[in-house]
Amino acid sequence: MALPSFNCENICKDIYDSWGKPNHLIQLLVSPSQLECRKIRETYLRIYGVDPVHLLLQRNKDSSQGNEAGSLFSEKTLVGLSMLMLSPHERDAVVAREAFEQGDSVNYKPLLEIFLCRKSSHVLLIQEAYYARFKKQLEQDIISIDPSHPYQRILMALCASHKALQTDVSQYIANFDARRLYKTGDENRGSVDEAVVLEILSKRSIPQLRLTFSSYKHIYGHSYVHSLKKEKSGEFEDALRVAVKCMSNPTKYYAEIMYECIKGTRIDKDAVIRVILSRAEMDMDEIQRAFKKKYGLELKNAISESEAPGDYRELLIALATKTATPSASSLRYSEPSSLLD
Repeated sequence: MALPSFNCENICKDIYDSWGKPNHLIQLLVSPSQLECRKIRETYLRIYGVDPVHLLLQRNKDSSQGNEAGSLFSEKTLVGLSMLMLSPHERDAVVAREAFEQGDSVNYKPLLEIFLCRKSSHVLLIQEAYYARFKKQLEQDIISIDPSHPYQRILMALCASHKALQTDVSQYIANFDARRLYKTGDENRGSVDEAVVLEILSKRSIPQLRLTFSSYKHIYGHSYVHSLKKEKSGEFEDALRVAVKCMSNPTKYYAEIMYECIKGTRIDKDAVIRVILSRAEMDMDEIQRAFKKKYGLELKNAISESEAPGDYRELLIALATKTATPSASSLRYSEPSSLLD
């Protein structure tokens, strides 16, 4: 269902009348842009005196407790709809918190995505939103992870990288760092020197690191990820390979993440909606093209085949088929590249 024009008050009234119609409500909230969704949230609060995000989360609570108020919607649908009306940094703060609440383990992939695919100014907003919502410091929660885990050490280095707030990139530094990485990896034919890698990750901005990996490929004829595959792969090398893939070619990385989730080979069951929401109005069209090129499937068809019929499947398909909004360029966090091809 396309919205012919954006009349915020009329949409809010339609939403108010649609709480018992899951599919209609999904279309009402999926069709607007992210900025329009936040305007709908503000207008709904002004008209009806209740935050629709809180209303959705309350219905989710009612549903989990078996109350009739939330029984028309699945839990995932209610949470997904509530995420649509959050600002990008609020949504990332929620995603980060959920990453820590995975039982006995931490879901490191969403945390890596935040620190690797967001500008430093956005990471600062995420940290502020994280504290405002959860009364905790995001960096302290990362510090509290078992320091023996390689993902924790990589995340701590990336936290330091964003604090540097570097703006310029240097080809000289990129070539210098690329040669250091080669000497501690390919040249030694052994495991990478973790201390050198973490030093580089902590002292360079994400754009500078991308240039380093581009220079590595230019100088040595193969990507750094390819180099890591050739080494005696340990836990740190495996984690580093994921981080470099995410940083260097987010389009390909996200396509692979969603495919693994759809096919049930990943524990991260919420990867599809997380990726669609975080990359909407940025490069979701490119991710879908990469998905089809690599796996021979349209994303919406893969979702339709893997998800059980219901409102959550309808939400995922509606989000996957939503056309990117050209005016949303201000929401773009990072530019995809193709350093790994």
